[in-house]
Amino acid sequence: MTDTRVPSRVFRRAAQEAKSAQTQISTPQTRNPAYRLAFQDMDFLLREDLRPVRFQLELLKPDLILEEAKIASTFVFYGSARIPEPDKARALLDLATDDKSRRIAERLVAKSHYYDVARELARITSRLPRDEDGKRHFVVCSGGGPSIMEAANRGAADEGVESIGLNIVLPHEQAPNPYVSPALSMQFHYFALRKMHFLLHARALAAFPGGFGTFDELFELLTLIQTGKIEPIPVLLFGREFWERVVNFEALVEEGVVSERDLGIFTFVETAAEAWDVVRTFYEDRAAQEPSPPIG
Repeated sequence: MTDTRVPSRVFRRAAQEAKSAQTQISTPQTRNPAYRLAFQDMDFLLREDLRPVRFQLELLKPDLILEEAKIASTFVFYGSARIPEPDKARALLDLATDDKSRRIAERLVAKSHYYDVARELARITSRLPRDEDGKRHFVVCSGGGPSIMEAANRGAADEGVESIGLNIVLPHEQAPNPYVSPALSMQFHYFALRKMHFLLHARALAAFPGGFGTFDELFELLTLIQTGKIEPIPVLLFGREFWERVVNFEALVEEGVVSERDLGIFTFVETAAEAWDVVRTFYEDRAAQEPSPPIG
């Protein structure tokens, strides 16, 4: 035998089989849904009892995408979809027609500078070089929506690097913001799996003022760290005035439902530079205890 090369596979690929299945001769048997290949049968895949399979697919697909993009870790940004950039916030104030809407618009204007802060923090983390294996760390990851999420992806785009958007199917239309990298723009059906993907690769997280969605995502992370289910990471709460107004953290301690040390899980910050200093210090302290490559 002169040719000693061994083929890498002997079975036809699924894509080839799928193409062949679509070009079969039409008969009563081949036209019946029962004859479809299982992975081409949407009616089958969307059955109630196939939910565990859909869970697995929604867990697997984003993980493969990030692995193929050589993304080793992320910097996650949470925040309201209703806090616009400063110019748009002031326009909302001009359109206010009564005292209540004017007060709300004034509060949005007061918080709108966080759009610029999120954008600047995303710029900073996006400047990190790849490691010796060609992998990227602290890649910007947002929910893919507007406002604070848009600011994060926009900051990465300012630096000419890719960023992630994890969108969710909602009853009302929600398209990814235009700054999410198309190849890293992913859509989820299950909130639970979307939240899992936010945290699987997260090595730092910034939470800006937000509503129910931000609270849901943030407090799940705080609980995971509190209970030791995940190792601590820097958790940055932007806007002490907002967070202490809407959540009485000290009262939770006084009521005995959390401990004093639990309040050390997160750090209040105001600026992008301050936030990045917290992240650097966290990993420098960690490196001093167990050596690892420095960041930035």
